[in-house]
Amino acid sequence: MKAAVCRRYGSPDVVELVEVETPTPRDHEILIRTHATTVTAGDHRVRSRDFPAGFGLLSRLILGFRRPRQPILGTELAGEVVSVGGGVRRFKVGDPVFGLSGLKMGCHAEYKCMPEDGAVALKPANLTYDEAAALTFGGTTALHFFRKGRLQRGDKVLINGASGSVGTAAVQLARHFGAEVTGVCSSANVDLVKSLGAGRVIDYTKDDFTRGGETYDVIVDTAGTAPYSRSKVALKERGRLLLVLAGLPALLQAPWVSMTSRRKVIAGPASENPEDVRLLGELAHAGAFRPVIDRRFPFEQIAQAHRYVDVGHKKGNVVVTMGSRAK
Repeated sequence: MKAAVCRRYGSPDVVELVEVETPTPRDHEILIRTHATTVTAGDHRVRSRDFPAGFGLLSRLILGFRRPRQPILGTELAGEVVSVGGGVRRFKVGDPVFGLSGLKMGCHAEYKCMPEDGAVALKPANLTYDEAAALTFGGTTALHFFRKGRLQRGDKVLINGASGSVGTAAVQLARHFGAEVTGVCSSANVDLVKSLGAGRVIDYTKDDFTRGGETYDVIVDTAGTAPYSRSKVALKERGRLLLVLAGLPALLQAPWVSMTSRRKVIAGPASENPEDVRLLGELAHAGAFRPVIDRRFPFEQIAQAHRYVDVGHKKGNVVVTMGSRAK
């Protein structure tokens, strides 16, 4: 099978399409023929070693010190089950599925094995494969932080970085859960964020949400530009700051804020919860959540997809399609 392999850290030029051995499913695994995958900000960070402040050494110890321990990147996919292990009961050959591999990665390949009880679910019938491939990275991250932040119906929520993968998911999910949503983005993305359900949008090139006098129950920072030192004036007395993107200093500060005030700062990696993947599929099937796709690249141009993500201005998700099967 063909796979996009990253044998060393560096620019998008290190990503190469090569032939590798097709995996064989174990007893409780399914083999998926990939129809679509994505290049995420996470793929960018792993490939380029562009980690948040303080996490460089730790990340290299986990992911590989001199080179990526897992040379095939990619954390989400959608495709068709082509083989199942002898103990598999939840899926059968021919099932259309989507899923999240998380830190195990390996989705930038024509075939991928996943455990049947892992973060994989049947594809919603009303989504194409390329849409389904973009459901999980932003969606599960938003669900994780909303759960940790105890999002409640009626909460006033501000989402900083509302036009990215996590941001576009967070706007839709917060709205679905009954929150009053304000998005923060650039001028070019105001209409997009409004269309996703934000009742108000702040153009950060013109206004600063910390100087408008508004306070919020929950602030979600997906961009890494709204640390507690900046956001605290816009947090209510019992407000929660959810730092989706944060460096080690912010992570270490979080428990101190919680101990010395009534506010809470929540940071750290998002969990990979199989139930969240299934929930996102149900919400997509019901029309309550739909991933935003900025651009699509054919598999042969996956290095170009990396280059586009590296710029840092994508709207929603960047999808990589395996020929015409993604449609």
